[in-house]
Amino acid sequence: MPSYAKDPRCIAMAEALVPLLRRACPEGAGGYGGYYQVNLGDEEAVGLGGVELIRAAMRKAAKQFGWKVTILGWIGTRNGTMVAVQDKREVPEPYRAVVDEAMTDKMRAALHKVWGEPAPAPVQRGSVPLMTQEFRAAVAQGGS
Repeated sequence: MPSYAKDPRCIAMAEALVPLLRRACPEGAGGYGGYYQVNLGDEEAVGLGGVELIRAAMRKAAKQFGWKVTILGWIGTRNGTMVAVQDKREVPEPYRAVVDEAMTDKMRAALHKVWGEPAPAPVQRGSVPLMTQEFRAAVAQGGS
């Protein structure tokens, strides 16, 4: 597998991702507990350089925050291409409650959607459609 570390497309995409990953961390969590996922059309992902390049850019951006990362990337899912990065560092005690609460909120929102609750969904910071929209805008702006 080729290295994308010095590929100008990877570098530009990683630079565009930095502020997005910063916002993906729960507020008040000291930069811990971040998660970022984008769902793109397969052709769109290929046009951006492919799933491996997008994964490499996410890894490069996440390392700027000291994240120990898990990177996922699949092409051809029912949602098209899905690429995600998650901070897997042990969360220090002062931030653990904030990160746990953010995770609980995400689970509550997901279950609300699955169960088809009639009431409005709980407010969820950083939904995947929003992250995907931000990613598209940031990458388009970075490429201009």
